[in-house]
Amino acid sequence: ATHTHLCNFLFFKTADWLLSQTKHRPQVAIICGSGLGMLADALKCQDAFHYTDIPGFPQSTVQGHAGRLVFGELKGKTCVCMQGRFHMYEGHSLCKTTFPVRVFKLLGVETLIVTNAAGSLADGLKPGDIMIIKDHVNFPGLGGFNPLNGPNDDKFGPRFPAMSACYNPGLRCLAMDIAKQQGVAELVQEGVYAAVGGPNFETIAEAKLMHRLGVDAVGMSTAPEVVVAVHCGLRVFGISLITNKVVKSYEDRECVNHEGVLEVSKLRSHTLQQLVSELVSRMDVNNNTAV
Repeated sequence: ATHTHLCNFLFFKTADWLLSQTKHRPQVAIICGSGLGMLADALKCQDAFHYTDIPGFPQSTVQGHAGRLVFGELKGKTCVCMQGRFHMYEGHSLCKTTFPVRVFKLLGVETLIVTNAAGSLADGLKPGDIMIIKDHVNFPGLGGFNPLNGPNDDKFGPRFPAMSACYNPGLRCLAMDIAKQQGVAELVQEGVYAAVGGPNFETIAEAKLMHRLGVDAVGMSTAPEVVVAVHCGLRVFGISLITNKVVKSYEDRECVNHEGVLEVSKLRSHTLQQLVSELVSRMDVNNNTAV
């Protein structure tokens, strides 16, 4: 309980510090996955802060995650971008892993866009494809590792939040339309994302289990942030870049590695950036101006 109360205090301290350091008042927050930090580079009139300089902010320790919070303008909307997210496997508590989401809420953000690199379980998804997340299976959450554990802070949301429509249907539909207009529809489909704890990649038995359960792609992030975002009333859009096929057969000699994941991220990053930029451009937001 003490840990939760300390976290709650830090949310406000961090948000106040950021509001004092930048004139930007973001409407949209984007969390960049492995190798996808270039989304932040598209922002105009940037204010950037290293995580180490932000009071109360956790530190990112993973290759492919830069560790910067970047404010700026994207297609006429004010955004904040996380270049590098936090994961359970780095040793962070789930309160710390999801810490930025509540800070975003306090900054006035209305929409959260989460991106990740994921392995494909569905036979119709191949490396380089883009999966719009329609739902998730939060395996750590099912096992009791949930960022909402502990006393509930009613200022953010209810004790028992519904998760039945956590990925906004309107934004998903708009993203599919944009993919068609940009001529990349054959790369894009909807699917179910599963979050696992990591840091090891999945065993073949685990991969077969998830495939039978209807999971299309698997990764080590995203679901905890989405749970916290939905709890505090943010609209959520999620997108996975498929960077590898998850091995589901004992006859298969393929072996996944993080370097390969980053390589595919680099190859397809421009397509993903164009899709997300156009989505931000065309989504509706209330204009949050500084009081």
